[in-house]
Amino acid sequence: MTHAAHHNGHGHSHENTVPRPALFLAGGLVFASITMTALVSAGVLDREAVPAVARAEANIEPVAIRHLTFADLSDGSVRIADAGTRKEVAIFASETPGGGFVRGVLRGLARDRRMRGIGAAPPFALTYWEDGSLSLTDEATGRSVELGAFGPDNRATFAALLPEGTQQ
Repeated sequence: MTHAAHHNGHGHSHENTVPRPALFLAGGLVFASITMTALVSAGVLDREAVPAVARAEANIEPVAIRHLTFADLSDGSVRIADAGTRKEVAIFASETPGGGFVRGVLRGLARDRRMRGIGAAPPFALTYWEDGSLSLTDEATGRSVELGAFGPDNRATFAALLPEGTQQ
């Protein structure tokens, strides 16, 4: 393309194509987000309800709790056992349905334990609540994962680990 052809309207434009009102709205959104974050940090605004806190405030009780231990096996799968009886509950290979999700949840919880110098021995509490929610809590660190937040299939993977006869 010659230099002359470029100036005959066949080239590209350097005009700003984003409408000014949209830029102002985007800037306002960023400003509002930063302001609200600062107000929550300063304690002026309440933080959104944490599921465990919301359950406690609503007096929602656990229907079933199972304490589980998780162990990595040499082939990359995860062995899940009942902490009380030490009986195997399930083995998940990473390629089995739900296996990758189980490994992902445990990886996050294990990282938290490593940072605090806590080993794999303390069990995790899998809790089925009156409101139908399902959580996995690391009682050693206090960290809890709401399993329903990851969709019904992933929730069902953990729900299958609850004690026999638990309605889910």
